[in-house]
Parts: sequence; structure tokens; C-alpha cells
Amino acid sequence: MRRAGRVHLMVAIGLAACLAAPLAANAQDVAVVGATLIDGNGGPPLPYSIILIQDGRITAVGAHGEVVIPPDATRIDAKGRWVVPGFIDTNVHLSLYGGMRDRYETLAKYYPRENEIVLEAAQIDLTYGVTTVRDSYGFLVPLTQVRDALASGKATGARILAAGNIVGWGGPYSVSFSLSPQRDTTRFQAEVDDAMAQDAGETLADMTPDELRVAIGKYLDKGPDFLKYGGTSHFDQPTFIGFSPEAQKVMVEETHKRGRAVDTHSTTIEGLRISVLAGIDVIQHPEAITPREMPDDFARLIAERKVVCSMLVSTMTGPAWEKHVKDKAEAEKKLAEAAAKQPLPKTLYDERKRAHDLGVDLDTRRSNAQKLIKAGCITTVGTDSYWSAAPEFQIEPKPIWQDQGIGTIMAIEGLVELGMTPMQAITAGTKNGAIASRRLDDLGTLEKGKIADLVILDADPLADIHNIRKVRSVIQSGKVVKIAKLPETRVLSKKPPTVAEGAADKAKQ
Repeated sequence: MRRAGRVHLMVAIGLAACLAAPLAANAQDVAVVGATLIDGNGGPPLPYSIILIQDGRITAVGAHGEVVIPPDATRIDAKGRWVVPGFIDTNVHLSLYGGMRDRYETLAKYYPRENEIVLEAAQIDLTYGVTTVRDSYGFLVPLTQVRDALASGKATGARILAAGNIVGWGGPYSVSFSLSPQRDTTRFQAEVDDAMAQDAGETLADMTPDELRVAIGKYLDKGPDFLKYGGTSHFDQPTFIGFSPEAQKVMVEETHKRGRAVDTHSTTIEGLRISVLAGIDVIQHPEAITPREMPDDFARLIAERKVVCSMLVSTMTGPAWEKHVKDKAEAEKKLAEAAAKQPLPKTLYDERKRAHDLGVDLDTRRSNAQKLIKAGCITTVGTDSYWSAAPEFQIEPKPIWQDQGIGTIMAIEGLVELGMTPMQAITAGTKNGAIASRRLDDLGTLEKGKIADLVILDADPLADIHNIRKVRSVIQSGKVVKIAKLPETRVLSKKPPTVAEGAADKAKQ
């Protein structure tokens, strides 16, 4: 048995327990009647619309009087409400992949329950109207097992498209991912790293293009929906280029032969330029070219090549930005006081520490994001949502803007803060996500022939983008989701407090 075999067996144990019974097929017509339709294409909304659904797909869309509703159709009364396509997050992490401190204990305890954890995250996403997610780094085996269960109707949750490992990197306890010294690696950590890498880790960075072509083919045979590779290192300052231009072209070519998209993690200007010229489809966090400003000509190149920009919007807008502004003001005061007491020549280390304390990187990222939007780049939201430590091990609470579901909503809201109109932000969170997924024929807009993924809202999101939080109901593949019952099994998430519990907590404060 290979080194990771025992780990794979542990992961697979939880599969049967986390999958619900198959959903019954429903050939009856369903009609969503009376909502103001925002179809995801960016055009004007359609008042009092009718959406007709059969066998999970939209069979007709139009205004009242244009669509004939079959007499035996199940009617969903949406009068006075708004309907949008299901939201798509193009960068999530559904599996628990560990890390140091409190997350290490969590992984050691809960690793055998990865299938349940993946499904739990997908179900939380779905309750917010996020009907499709692209998992860009996680354990391929549980991700594809749960993905297939969802696709077959044996389970309910956001549709999963999974990349598995970031090709060229190791697992969470490797040098390439976390700068973890290999001499300190435990047996458990080594097996976890192998389970993540799936023979597509650090060894690929040392291959010739011909060897790499074979290795990529073998990895794609394992069933990832798209490929993501490390165009640069995971760490920064300094950041190193991960693959030669020739090697990157090979990875893109082999993946495109299979009809799949290619993403990159490339966080320097030249590292990202190599990836763009290699023909990639999606840039994860393109605004993060630490610590540099995006050159104008490069932003235009990305737009001209129609490379999708999956931005970490929720981490640089809304509450995250408000926190940054407050923290920066406090840091500036402390640095000024320290400089007055002991003025010394600044070393490179001093300059980097000062920039870190002031959050200069976040300022630059926000400016770069706005530049890419103004350049006309195809923009989507990617939250990097992830699992933190289990409640019993948690040292610090995870920022809400990287929680499953709500993080995606906050990211779409944040696009308006960065300069988009609410209509453009909704298009970015729906249609553009489908483009990134290479699924525009099926997803992303509300049109005849598309899969019936839609969200009914209680208030107008064009009047106030924050109204995308006011979810009345979610329909996925033509079926009404019982969002109040999700997630079905809580492993790592906390149940929200009831009204009474919330009032009691408030009274204690």
C-alpha cells in the first residue's frame, strides 16, 4: 500500500454516512411566477416574469402573457420579489486541510470525516444561494466523491468543481505550501501531504516538459474538474517563479486537450505574466502581486486575453476594509511614537515590517482590483473560504468574510464598493463564474435550456446590493431546496443561536 493509502481509506470511511437518499425525479412543470427577473446577462430587469422549469432545466422565460403555464404545473408565487441566477464562488476550500496551531489538532481529530466536512461546507454555501463552487485546493478524493454524490442526486449541496492539489506544491505541511521544515514532519503529516499532492506535488517542478506532460495526464486521469498550478511560490517576499514558460505551456496544453480550465496562483508581475502568456483561463487573486502595483499595460493584456480574474473581494471591502482602516491608523500612531524615541536608519527588514504593520499590501491589492475592473477584465468572486479550527480547539475566531456562503455574498457586495454597479456585481457573481467554470452553456444565467439554478430574494438588489442577503428560497436543478434543514450534519460549524438565545447573550453583555 502506498504511503497515502491508509489516509485515503480513513477519508472514505465517512462517505456512506454523509450521503442522503437519492432524490426522486420530478418531470412535472414548475412555474416561478411574478418575480422581477434579473437574468445575469446585465440587461434591464423584467417585471412580473414567468420562468418555466421541467426536468431540472428552464424551458421558457418571459413576461406575463408571453409564457403559457401548463395547467398541471406547480406554481411558485414570487410576486413582489426578485429572482437572480444561483451565485457561483470561483475559489473555495471545502475540505479541512489543516495548518499549524489549533488547526493541526482539528485535522488530526476530524480527518476521517472529510466527506462529511466537504458536504457540510457545500450545504452551508447553498443556504445563501451559492449553487456552484470551484474548490481550488483540497483533498481530491473526498471532494470528487461528494461531487459525484451531489451530481447524482444522492446528496444536496452546492455543485462542486474540484481542482484537488495545486500542481507543483506539496500538502499543507510541506516546504512549498507552509515552509514547514521536513525534518520535523510527523508520519501523520507526511501521509496528509501525500494525500493532498496525489503525485502532482513538488516533484513536478523538477521535471522536463516531456516528463511533465505525462505527469499532468496521469493527474487529470484522477478526475479533477480543472487544473490549478503554482506559477509562483505560495510564500512571498521573496516570491519565486514555480515553472518555466515551456513547462507552463505544457500544463495548459494537456489540460485544454481534456476540455478543462487552467487556473494559476502567480503572485509577482513577471510570474503572472508567464502564466498569462502560457494561455491560462483563470487567475486566482490577480490583485495580489505582492507588493507591487499592477502595470497598466499588464491589466490591458489580461483583459485582451479574456483571462478571468477571480478576486478575493471580501477580504478588501466591507468589514475587512473597515478593520484595516482602523488598524492602520493605530499602527501609524505607534510607529510615529517609536520613531521619535529611537530614530535609526531603516533596514530592508524594517521597511517590510513597517509595510506589514500598516497593511500596505491590502491597500495595493484594493487599488489593483479597481484597476483590473476599470480595464474591463472578466471579474468573478473568489472568497478563499475555508475551515478554521473546530470550536473546541479554536484560539481566534475566523473572519466572517471568509466563511462559507456569507463570504460569497459579502464579496458580491464588495464589488459595488470597488466601483461596479449592482447589476455588474450580480453578473460577476453569476454569469462570469460560469465562464470561469467553462459551464456557461448550463449555468450562470436564467435562459431557456439552462440548468434551473435560481435564488428568489425578498428585496430589490439593484436598489441596494445588500438585499442579496434576503434569500426567500433557493432552487437548484429545478428543485426547491429546504435551506432551513441545512447543513444536515454539523461537524465543524456552529448552529446559529435562536432568537431567545441571542437575547439572553445580549442581556449578559
